[in-house]
Amino acid sequence: MKAQVSEIFVSMQGEGKYLGEEQCFVRFYNCNLACGYCDTKLSDYRLYGTQELLDALKQEIGARPVRTVSFTGGEPLLQRDFLVEFVPLVKKEGLRCYLETNGVLADELFDVIDYVDVVAMDIKLPSSTGQREFWGQHEAFLKISQQKEVFVKAVVCEGTLLEDCKRAVKLVADIDPEISFIIQPNSSQLGRVLADKMREFKEYARHYLADVRIIPQVHKIMGVR
Repeated sequence: MKAQVSEIFVSMQGEGKYLGEEQCFVRFYNCNLACGYCDTKLSDYRLYGTQELLDALKQEIGARPVRTVSFTGGEPLLQRDFLVEFVPLVKKEGLRCYLETNGVLADELFDVIDYVDVVAMDIKLPSSTGQREFWGQHEAFLKISQQKEVFVKAVVCEGTLLEDCKRAVKLVADIDPEISFIIQPNSSQLGRVLADKMREFKEYARHYLADVRIIPQVHKIMGVR
């Protein structure tokens, strides 16, 4: 069993609920979506076997006090069969497993959820992504994610519609209003127009959800990986 991996590196988590935590990132190649705001352009990869990738991960961490491995992409769940074999090996090393995902591959998540500690799940707002809607897939995915710690993240652009935000909030509130909801601005559109839109969305969401936050991509602002 081999996986297509674009890079392995240690950096701070620049998004979401665990902002600022030092993590080891394993970036898997390929994605099943093509969001208009996507800033991750993967041009190549290396094939790794499970033990080979584990060795590379441990070497990258070295003596640093890193306790979390982030499986990111691309979309890591596209390589489900590899993850089923690999993630338990990471757990045996005493490391926490953090899955960053676009939140549409519920069947694939079902096969790996037992080994994951944290699910960082995107909700893809159609007016942000320029893609079709995935409300049904997101609902199924979030229900499975509830077995572990989960938070959701929605990228907001200047053209994002309030109706999409309302639908995302309802989706989360109907499953569990205690799930953290992160509003993330499109990093290429930071400015007054987007700031006002995010405040409008947050004001709406806070009436239905217990934990709503606006968190930008801080690693982009700081110029780190």
